[in-house]
Amino acid sequence: MRSGLLALFLVVVAIGAYMSVFIVNPTQQALVLQFGKIVDEPRTEPGFYFKIPFVQNVVYLDKRVLNLNMPPLEPISSDKKRLVVDAFARYKISNPVLFYQRVQTVLTANRRLSTLLQSSLRSQLGRTSFVALVRDDRSGTMEAIRRDVSANAEELGIEVIDVKIRRADLPDANSQAIYARMQTERQREATELRAQGEEAARRIRSRADRDATVLVAEANRDSEIIRGDGDAERNRIFAEAFGADPEFFAFYRSMQAYEAGLRSGDTSLVLSPDSSFFRFFKDPTGVNAPKSDNDNGGSGISTGAPSLAAQ
Repeated sequence: MRSGLLALFLVVVAIGAYMSVFIVNPTQQALVLQFGKIVDEPRTEPGFYFKIPFVQNVVYLDKRVLNLNMPPLEPISSDKKRLVVDAFARYKISNPVLFYQRVQTVLTANRRLSTLLQSSLRSQLGRTSFVALVRDDRSGTMEAIRRDVSANAEELGIEVIDVKIRRADLPDANSQAIYARMQTERQREATELRAQGEEAARRIRSRADRDATVLVAEANRDSEIIRGDGDAERNRIFAEAFGADPEFFAFYRSMQAYEAGLRSGDTSLVLSPDSSFFRFFKDPTGVNAPKSDNDNGGSGISTGAPSLAAQ
């Protein structure tokens, strides 16, 4: 009988000892409750701890950084554009006592924090333009959202570590309209650039044509001046030559006339042998020259008298 009681006593002691010890892992923090109330400081360090069996119980809370994924939102930016925003938050339980008193479980905390995050997103994005969110000041916007959520999450015993916006874009319908408007604007700019280029080309072409006309006119003017000066110089030289030796000048001019009039070609000349044109044929000095056709009353071309034909 005694041995049975002793065995029962030992079993009760073993069970009591087992139920009076609890273990806290490195990823956990624990609260000791007695009839639903917290009776001691939270156990945040890993190790073995004791409690009163059958009277006290232990609630474990996660010590790690937790993630909160948000469903896509469609807030309106400050420039009246509807956006599609996909965001998430990272947080941890900083005050386990307050956390248990306000929300108790992580699932409830996620719901409360999701509501706070949605409200802050809509409020901050309503004061931010689409361009600033996408390009200019995205990090600043996320930091402002984090501070806003953290101020309210502290009342739940939660520390918000980070808030990130994974994607911020326009709805498909708005995107297509914006792309069409951008394409129209680019086409309009291209048309303006082509028109400006054509105008500049025509202006350059007309200026070049004008300059070419002026250059050609000036060149023709200079050439005529030079040609006139040359003719004047030639006439001066001929006049000096004629004045120095009229007989030689007459002979030289007759030779030029022979060369020009008797060269091979299709023209036929019918002249009287007594014409003054042939005065150097009979007399190289040209002194005994025949009378001119005008002195004989002729026209310089005879059809009845003997004639000489030159090809």
